[in-house]
Amino acid sequence: MIDLGSNSFRLVVFSAADGWWQRTDEIYQAVRIGEGMAATGRLGEEPIERALATLDVFGHFCQAAGLLDQPAQSAAPAPPTALTLRASRTPSLTPPAPAGELTPRAPEGSVDAVATSAIRDAENAPAFLAQARARTSLPIRVLSREEESRYGYLAAVNSTTLTDGCVLDLGGGSLQLVRVRERLAREVGSWRVGAVRMTEHFLPNGGPAKPRQVQALREHVAQELASAPWLSKTGRRLVGIGGTVRSLATVAQRAEGLPTNGVQGATVTREALEEIVERLAALPTAERASVPGVKPARADLILAGAVVVEAAMQAGGFEQLEVTEAGLREGVFFERLLAGSEPPLFEDVRRASVENLAARYGVDRAHTRHVAALALGMFDQLARMGLHTGDERERELLWAACTLHDIGMSVAYDDHHKHSRYLILNAGLPGYSPTEVAIVAQAARYHRKGLPEPGPLAALFGEGDAARLDRCAVLLRLAEDLERSRDQLVRDTVLSARNGTVQLQLLAEGGAAVPRWAAARERELFARAFDRGLSVVA
Repeated sequence: MIDLGSNSFRLVVFSAADGWWQRTDEIYQAVRIGEGMAATGRLGEEPIERALATLDVFGHFCQAAGLLDQPAQSAAPAPPTALTLRASRTPSLTPPAPAGELTPRAPEGSVDAVATSAIRDAENAPAFLAQARARTSLPIRVLSREEESRYGYLAAVNSTTLTDGCVLDLGGGSLQLVRVRERLAREVGSWRVGAVRMTEHFLPNGGPAKPRQVQALREHVAQELASAPWLSKTGRRLVGIGGTVRSLATVAQRAEGLPTNGVQGATVTREALEEIVERLAALPTAERASVPGVKPARADLILAGAVVVEAAMQAGGFEQLEVTEAGLREGVFFERLLAGSEPPLFEDVRRASVENLAARYGVDRAHTRHVAALALGMFDQLARMGLHTGDERERELLWAACTLHDIGMSVAYDDHHKHSRYLILNAGLPGYSPTEVAIVAQAARYHRKGLPEPGPLAALFGEGDAARLDRCAVLLRLAEDLERSRDQLVRDTVLSARNGTVQLQLLAEGGAAVPRWAAARERELFARAFDRGLSVVA
């Protein structure tokens, strides 16, 4: 999938087969195709040359991968490389619930190249596209505003738990907002207030931004968004996508001293965003990259982008922005992966995220499913005994940890619990908050031995989270002990109270000496988690 954005061009490779999908490669280049358009309305000569050189690289990549029917012709020297991605599709994930609106699907093919705001709006776009298609044989299509909004919506709703609220997609050329109700797109708006355009209009010099410049930009965005009276009625949740949004989330994370395992599910409060704007405005462009989290390639655009997001939050009355790492590229991919439903949505984003990660690493599903069944059975019985509240979200975290606890085996058996932890943290779990991912990862980390602790993720833990980790870890560990032989010998458990102690009775098909011995070793952690002793009987 190739995304020809106003600020950057990206070629992204997605692979999917046997119930899993993943991004496997990416090429990124900050082309700035929209540079100078604010004044002329046309694509400039230098941006066009940068764009054609980058497309030549993309075309040769696709040709080498066997994704194009015709060879790409030689062109200008390749620009510095950055990132890469490709697409094959053999989807077999849980089908989404039917629903839908918006626009028709993309044409079938191994490569889908889409152009957005700058190319869509440029007077000389037809001439540029003719050159690009002739030189590369890439099947470039120009997205309408509605299509661009649709792909942003698909990316956001398929990577978060957004049911009712708004999707914000800020690019270099434009801002898209989509009102979501019951997971369906209900209202769509697009405005030419992208980060590149607004930088050129309102913040053209390289020095610190004057207060009047920042205020003029705020007022301009507010006036533009006045054409969307529905914005203030969308609900409390605002989900943001795009490079500017991800950068702002990273800046906010660094300022709060939070672990930096990506920004999926991170939130940026309006107050935090106001502080970021103030901090960036006080610096000349050349020094904005010194702010932790700001990439040099985005330093000249980040302030204008931050002000646009701030103004949108003000207009809609949103107190915080929830961030997803998915973007337009994922939206295009999801349309293919989930073909057959309209709109193409996962039925349950959280479940799909966990099952996708488990499938990618080839876990023993019979084993992990049985571990999950045993752990959840004990969780429910202990709740009925009044030893914890039986919170449904905590139960789901336990299920996720059970499903993923062995993915580290794909690296090595030795220390596989530690490998599982870093795979979970670095792969991420769309639909889960950073704190929830931390609990799942730490529970997997402690499924063999040791007393659980938040460790380097402590900054993500709030009140009660350490106790949740203890409960998830000990129940996962007990279930793993009972399924140690991986033969489902212990088919179920019965828990009962005995004089201040919880008795764990094993219902087994045959001798249960090994699981009984293994489970009995968890008395210390069980006592810490449930304030009760533990006895194990067969």
